[in-house]
Amino acid sequence: MTNTADRNLIVGLDIGTTKVAVLVGEVLPDGELNVIGMGSHASRGMEKGGVNDLDSVVKSLRRAVEEAEMMADCQISSVYLGLSGKHIDCRNETGMVPISDEEVTQEDVDNVIHTAKSVRLSDELRVLHVLPQEFAIDYQEGIKNPVGLSGVRMAAKVHLITCHNDMARNIEKCVEKVGLRVDQLIFSALASSYAVLTEDEKELGVCVVDIGGGTMDMSLFTGGALRHTKVIPYAGSTVTSDIAYAFGTPPLDAEAIKVRYGCALGRLVSKEDNIEVPSVGGRPARSLQRQTLAEVIEPRYTELLSMVNDELVRVQSELKAQGVKHQLAAGVVLTGGAAQIEGIVECAEQIFQSQVRGGEPMNVRGLGDYVQAPVCSTAVGLLQYGRTNQSTGSSKEYAAKASVGGLVKRVSNWLRGEF
Repeated sequence: MTNTADRNLIVGLDIGTTKVAVLVGEVLPDGELNVIGMGSHASRGMEKGGVNDLDSVVKSLRRAVEEAEMMADCQISSVYLGLSGKHIDCRNETGMVPISDEEVTQEDVDNVIHTAKSVRLSDELRVLHVLPQEFAIDYQEGIKNPVGLSGVRMAAKVHLITCHNDMARNIEKCVEKVGLRVDQLIFSALASSYAVLTEDEKELGVCVVDIGGGTMDMSLFTGGALRHTKVIPYAGSTVTSDIAYAFGTPPLDAEAIKVRYGCALGRLVSKEDNIEVPSVGGRPARSLQRQTLAEVIEPRYTELLSMVNDELVRVQSELKAQGVKHQLAAGVVLTGGAAQIEGIVECAEQIFQSQVRGGEPMNVRGLGDYVQAPVCSTAVGLLQYGRTNQSTGSSKEYAAKASVGGLVKRVSNWLRGEF
């Protein structure tokens, strides 16, 4: 059995409200990602992205990790961990520095991004991601890569994603109790975007919505940059509980009925279709029209997607007011476990009034048949993220640490700019 460090292996871990998924990917010499192992287990002890029973989460996690290790024939030591929950927030910030020599160096870029992210955060928050949107040098705006260009002053716009320290610490604790190390925490919707979006879509403007069991995670891209992220704490579990209450059926059976017979748009269902619905307390099962089931599911999905649409409309109007590209020419991409239900694309098109597609992980080799499903988007995205970070260091994203030398240089640059 090999260790993950011996071969170039990356492990993605997605702890959701309903399912724990572990994927082991090998980075091939040509840079491609080959999935060689997967493990999943029903999630216990998680609620809307937060831990509410540590021991139950650890048990679920251990089972999923063991399954993945067995399939990949390796010993997992560290993971890229997905994080969600309504405590996650975002903000767009700007920073400006004088250019030290006549042309921009990588150090100048690091300095301006450090300036942009040096905003006062309350003590209970931590920065998860610092994602550059665009740079400006003197009078030229909209620069993607400023290294090598000449100028006097450089400004940067960055997107900061923050999370609550204690919430993140709790989920890290679960991973550590299984004997694993967390390489990095990644916001789930950002990870999903790595798996299901193309660069063209990000450039044209797109919103990816990861609909899970407990939360809906949104990421909005325009002009190739991330502009907004949001977590809405309602999702697929709400639909399951509606079915359980409407038909008096146990929650586990309600989930099975939703997955097997559910449809998010009533007019797509034939009136002749009947389904068996189990009852509670040993009562006999009943026969129901599938149309009746759709009448319970459709209003809830309409409500959930309308919440996303309300947020989209609000953000787009803000971006428009700031003079930033705000149109979503590539529409909306739906992914995640609860986006696998029949009729959801048609239902969403009615609400968003734009093109909608289902998002499945792309550019994956190996266990393609198993992982090319919306339910695996976050886990595959975590692998893609890990691979990108390994190959580019941190060119796309900037860690929250600064060297002493960089600090001295920044102070001297500031003095030069001031006097």
